[in-house]
Amino acid sequence: MGLFSRDSGSTDDDAGGEAPGFWQERGFVASAIVVGAVVVCLLVWFFARDPGTPATQPTTSPSVVEPTEQPTGEPTVPPATPTAEPTSSSTPSGPPASGRGGCYTKNPDQARPRVAPSAVTWQFEANMLIPLQQEGGPAVMDAAGVRSCFAHSPTGAVLAAMVTLGQIRNPELTDRVLATRIAPGPGRERAISEARVTRTPRNEGDASQFTGFKVIDYTTNRAIVYVAVRLESTKIASLPVTLIWSKGDWRVVLQDDGSFNGSVQPDVLQSLDGYIRFRGA
Repeated sequence: MGLFSRDSGSTDDDAGGEAPGFWQERGFVASAIVVGAVVVCLLVWFFARDPGTPATQPTTSPSVVEPTEQPTGEPTVPPATPTAEPTSSSTPSGPPASGRGGCYTKNPDQARPRVAPSAVTWQFEANMLIPLQQEGGPAVMDAAGVRSCFAHSPTGAVLAAMVTLGQIRNPELTDRVLATRIAPGPGRERAISEARVTRTPRNEGDASQFTGFKVIDYTTNRAIVYVAVRLESTKIASLPVTLIWSKGDWRVVLQDDGSFNGSVQPDVLQSLDGYIRFRGA
């Protein structure tokens, strides 16, 4: 299943063969530069289409991601200047306590983050590290292992985007994540339908890892976060993730085609300028 959409153009080579999934391609999912033919940026199926699902030709010119449309809502904040490493005022001794913080946090900070969230614990989800923070969430984990309950704040939206993208790549959780962590709509229905016939592939070898983010638009009901993922030691790609505040939590919105990004292609970045560096490995 392809949660990360690619450009609609394709070559003769694509017509005669099958291309790998988004995280396995160079776009966002492990190779949007060459494999052309996530699970979002990550199912991509994040990230990822199964290697048997045809994909389209990736863009050839790497560029720093910029939104294709002027974000609506409150004015955007100028790009933050990232530090060399993610900063943290303190390091938690263990994972956040369940049932505290996250969506239970009263009056969370509404300022868009300009530095990496502090006091973050990184835990493996399959072979990808996801961030957990007591204040921002997730504060709840169900019996299946799906995490939810994020703070109603820009930082909460960032954490929700990364955790959802990371968990949806876990083949043991894909169905549950689609059912509970994705906003209802035609995109979710299509993704669920595709998931029934094309399973999320298990990652092999070196895993892609989150490396940064930027919040380009935020209101109390919606957030657009660009998530940067390191695909290889020298390659980073970025994908836009849209979230809405619904039923007391941030939920990821899929486009009508069942992807995270629709017509906005994941881009290979030449640098992390303008992004806040945020990574667990």
